[in-house]
Amino acid sequence: MVNSGLLLVGCFPPGPIPARCASVRLQHHQQETFPPPNTTSRTLLSLLAMAGLLLLRVVSLLLGHPGIALPPPAPAVSSSSSHSLRYFYTAASEDNKWLSSFIIVGYVDDQRICQYDSIVREKRACVPWMSKVEEEDPSYWAEETEVSRNAEVFFKVSLVTANNRYNQSGGFHTLQQMYGCDLRKDESKGGYRQYAYDGKDFISFDKETLTWTAADVEAQITKRRWDAQSTRNQYLKAYLEEECIKWLQKYLEYGNETLLRTEKPEVKVTRKVDYDGMETLICRVGGFYPKDIDIEWTRDGEVWMQDTFHGLVSPNSDGTYYTWRSITVDPKERERYKCHVEHDGLPSPVDVAWEDPVSKSVLIGCAVGILLPITGLAVYFLKRQRVRRITAEKHQDDYKTVSASDQKFSISEEGSDKKSNTSKEGKFTAERVE
Repeated sequence: MVNSGLLLVGCFPPGPIPARCASVRLQHHQQETFPPPNTTSRTLLSLLAMAGLLLLRVVSLLLGHPGIALPPPAPAVSSSSSHSLRYFYTAASEDNKWLSSFIIVGYVDDQRICQYDSIVREKRACVPWMSKVEEEDPSYWAEETEVSRNAEVFFKVSLVTANNRYNQSGGFHTLQQMYGCDLRKDESKGGYRQYAYDGKDFISFDKETLTWTAADVEAQITKRRWDAQSTRNQYLKAYLEEECIKWLQKYLEYGNETLLRTEKPEVKVTRKVDYDGMETLICRVGGFYPKDIDIEWTRDGEVWMQDTFHGLVSPNSDGTYYTWRSITVDPKERERYKCHVEHDGLPSPVDVAWEDPVSKSVLIGCAVGILLPITGLAVYFLKRQRVRRITAEKHQDDYKTVSASDQKFSISEEGSDKKSNTSKEGKFTAERVE
């Protein structure tokens, strides 16, 4: 019987955990619960389970974590950008053909890499390069499916307990978990694990203090219970800072052609006149990858923060990103401002200023004014040359016609004097002319 009130989905986050650890995973899943009803028997069973679990964890720690499957050492990944590995769990109180009652989605950066849901009930890859995981561990997806199915059961039980905690007897409700790690471009690391109920924060883990932060009164009961589980909290810290980072590096190596590529940003500055006589310069930057990008407005070469605004870095349909930065300026000082952009796809930083569309039109007009006369002259000379060629060909044809007539005439005169040869030479000559 699973303890009612489960919230955490075990100490073992999704990953290639071998089958021999299934019983350990189950114990962890059962342990991490909301506090059960205050009955003596269940309390005693919970204490015994916790004692057994703590003993098992101590032995595991002394023996070097024999029951935890760490990924093989990942190759060093060269990248100057930040990367992240995140998993999202969502349990819903209703299930139909349009909505799964439970779903797990994994992401590397903003690319979905795997998914499990209560309709298909199998953990599957979402990108081709994830097949490389199975090449190293053929049982990877089977084990991931088993862990995900267990998580589905535990999350649904936890959702019922959360309903009771908030005195809710019906309606649509959700319980969510998000955890993962970051590998920043300055080589620092980050990790997080947090929960939400009905879209609002419920509780989150502080890996520096090894404690939990409750977002409301209803979460205080869970906080007290989890704060007391020091061994599990130490494991969570180790996972977020070490094991999670190793898997992130391995996934980056698997999908390096996609995840480590660079796309050069396109930068354009536009202008908008404001009602108060001022104007807004907007620096639009798009088509870049990876996501990390530095954009600043400068005045006379110095970074200028006053009266600046910025948009979120948002994804395009092709996997690249776009964003914008704006600044309010005096039109008289417009030339002093430039948009400064730094990105991995650029060989060097670029500074882009606003260009007057009128000046471009003048340049285009001048170019057209110069090209039109040249084009007219070229057409004139080509036509003149063609007329001369046609005239010359006509004169040549007239000359050939006159020459042929003269030749026939001379043959006739010669035949009147030499009749013995007329028939042979005349016939031969005529054939040649024809």
